Amino acid sequence: MGFQKLSLKGRALRLLAQREHSRSELQAKLARHVQEGEDLAAILDELQAKDFINEDRVVESVVHRRAARLGSQRVMQELRRKGLDEERVRAAGRQLAGSELERASAVWRQRFGAVADTPAERARQMRFLAARGFAADVVRRVVRGAAGDDDENGVAGGWE
Repeated sequence: MGFQKLSLKGRALRLLAQREHSRSELQAKLARHVQEGEDLAAILDELQAKDFINEDRVVESVVHRRAARLGSQRVMQELRRKGLDEERVRAAGRQLAGSELERASAVWRQRFGAVADTPAERARQMRFLAARGFAADVVRRVVRGAAGDDDENGVAGGWE
């Protein structure tokens, strides 16, 4: 009954039915379930040959689910953790770079919606956006742009 009686291939298909997984993720999740005589690499090869495992779809899925709330750096970090090759990760980063300012502005508006009154509040807003993986220059432009482009030296020094 349930997960414990599934074959290795059955487990892989169940995981893939829930969301896109990279080969590396499946390898890590299934490794502890390998029984004597089972060949995990062969099963993963078969699933990849049948396009059940498709790394381009993994990239599209992560970008679709995460880009609206996270900066390019955080999305790229997540893709790397999934074991995707560096060229795919960089391509996704290039794709996201064009919308970074717009996405950061949307996140800022949703979270704060009001111009920072103090340098401490402005710094808090900048840390919030930076922690979500938005580039420092984008963070500065969003928080400063929201503040009407006033140029105080105190906060910006750490971001340049």
